[in-house]
Amino acid sequence: MPDVNITIDGKKVTAPAGTLLIEACKSVGIEVPSFCYYPNLSLQGACRMCLVKIEKMPKLQTACTTVITEGMAVSTDTPEIHQARKGMVELLLGNHPLDCPVCDAGGECELQDMTFSYGAAESRYIEPKHHREEQQWSPVVYFDRPRCILCYRCVRVCGEGMDVWALGVQNRGVSSIIAPNQEDHLECEECGMCIDICPVGALTSGAYRYKTRPWEMNHVGTPCTHCADGCKTTLGVRRSDTGMEIVRGDNRDKSGINGDFLCIKGRYAFDFVDSAERITRPLIRKDGQLTPASWEEAFQLVGRNFRETLERHGGQAIGVFGSNRTTNEENYLLQKFARVVLQTNNIDHHRTADFPALAAALAGKSGRTASMRDVYSAPAILLIGSDPTEQHPLLAWQIRNNVRLHRARLYVVNSQSIKLRRQATLFAQVPESGGEAAFIDFLAGNAAHAGENAAQLQDLRDKVRAEPELVVIFGSELRGESIARLVNALPQAKFVSLGDYANSRGAADMGLYPDLLPGYLPLDKGSSFAADWGTLPTLPGLNFLQMSESAKAGQLKALYVVGANPINRFKVDPFAFSIVRIADAMGFEVHKLVPFRRGEPADMGQSRGAQSGEADRHAVWLEAHGLEPKMSPFDPMAIFDEIQRLVPGYEVARLNLMAGNDQHTEFSGLGALQDPGLIVPANDGLFTSGTLGRYSKVLNSVSENQHRTEQTEVAAD
Repeated sequence: MPDVNITIDGKKVTAPAGTLLIEACKSVGIEVPSFCYYPNLSLQGACRMCLVKIEKMPKLQTACTTVITEGMAVSTDTPEIHQARKGMVELLLGNHPLDCPVCDAGGECELQDMTFSYGAAESRYIEPKHHREEQQWSPVVYFDRPRCILCYRCVRVCGEGMDVWALGVQNRGVSSIIAPNQEDHLECEECGMCIDICPVGALTSGAYRYKTRPWEMNHVGTPCTHCADGCKTTLGVRRSDTGMEIVRGDNRDKSGINGDFLCIKGRYAFDFVDSAERITRPLIRKDGQLTPASWEEAFQLVGRNFRETLERHGGQAIGVFGSNRTTNEENYLLQKFARVVLQTNNIDHHRTADFPALAAALAGKSGRTASMRDVYSAPAILLIGSDPTEQHPLLAWQIRNNVRLHRARLYVVNSQSIKLRRQATLFAQVPESGGEAAFIDFLAGNAAHAGENAAQLQDLRDKVRAEPELVVIFGSELRGESIARLVNALPQAKFVSLGDYANSRGAADMGLYPDLLPGYLPLDKGSSFAADWGTLPTLPGLNFLQMSESAKAGQLKALYVVGANPINRFKVDPFAFSIVRIADAMGFEVHKLVPFRRGEPADMGQSRGAQSGEADRHAVWLEAHGLEPKMSPFDPMAIFDEIQRLVPGYEVARLNLMAGNDQHTEFSGLGALQDPGLIVPANDGLFTSGTLGRYSKVLNSVSENQHRTEQTEVAAD
């Protein structure tokens, strides 16, 4: 569509046809106030704060509902406009409680800002204000009805954005009130978007209320630690009697890949850092009991045991298990430590997706991986397996917004009737066991599909093949050869493979595999690493299940575990190993390549980006130092320099990354087919997040509340 030329306050402005006047004003730095308007939500026109004067129109117009036209001349700041906006503020304050000193929104309240701007210091209304008790709609959502200004933002973001429709409007006119979908409580995904989007203090957070003020906190932007979507969250950190504490999570400046979105885990599940069960100092076993010790004692014990094992049995008697929650730099150093110092390829991690198979399928094919921004803008999406609403909330948000705002065509193939089928152009349900893999054979033309929905699958296959631009998203249901067949069947597509944890992709990229170096390079293709590191073991090592069998046979003598619990996850014999727990270092991490900004509490901050956590890096350094071979560099930026120099796919814009922008990385290595049985999905949902979820009081309280609600509904039926 052609651009449109208009004049705003004497400035010449050019904007695309169809642009709303309020957005055109914003594009040239002219802020038009509004309460009910919010980008990408339906137009409400309820608050009348965005009134402007348009030439040749007899009355003031609302900028949030007016589409610009060629030659339009607009004034946004005249005495008439100022008086009209002041009148709107006066109306809103007519029944608004004057409790700013105790309101959680104090200092961040849009109504407060407008009152200061337009000076509605006196009221012409003498009626007594209505008082209502504050209502608790859920463990994390509170509602103070007198503060509500009926902007309807919460109703629209819950319905249009989240597709939950847990909020609505009761009554009409002056009797209108916002009400939850279950009379006196919410039945929803507890994302807290309604709280974040509320322009006043009507909706407040159960985790933050009455604790502090915005100006008392240090706001730290850092990646979320839970799922693999890579959302940015802003942690509000303040000083307390016990030191530094995190009191709030949100996305304060709406930056990052997630913009204004956060799910319940990203917004509330930061409280695991304060768990009494969290290990905050080293423990070593003395007389059969784990007892507190100094870092020096712990390092000496581990270094001594490694040296003795190497001298007696060699590197093949030691196994290393890494984490998909620690940073890229830490994982890179860990596999380097295993290969350079211990001289073993016995290294593995909890695999939740078959990234090596995708790397192998895409070898030699550049530009075939999709980013989260591609998901938001793609004209067509094919979703195979997984349930993004439960496992990848940001991905589900992007898909819904793409369908709603850009009219994208969504094709879903799943063994379950997932929520996103409501947005699907076509939904095909396949058998629960191996149905997604069978569909890939059908899509590739290697098999005919016979069944109740054969015609539906045929229609879906024809439509998908005909899409000129397509983003294909698949979960752990697809592995090995199925991924190669999928890539070959859709040469026009870009692909996304879904891992489960915050840095599953980073752990894979950094080479936590017994047969692959960083960047998915086979062991015999690692000449650049050998030239930099020295002599490396050339024989493939043991994966974790093989390590377990080797331990039972008495061949594996030691296992070094960093940031993981493989015995619990893989359900192996817990008596096969003797594991000394050295430390439990937890932090905020990410699926994309994002720079980390450290919060104040110790051991909190870790990410997939350019700064490592202290504990594990120093542990590796000291252990390596005691075993002679040189392991430098250890400065996080120097480590990242080495990663960029040696690891395929990490040729990213360094300055852009350091500016705080996420970077999309390609699969550039050769990859390899792996044993599909080694992939164990985490199966976390909206209210679970592995160990971190178990230590989060907020997640547990919401989960218990949901369970009680379900039991009550069953009893009522």
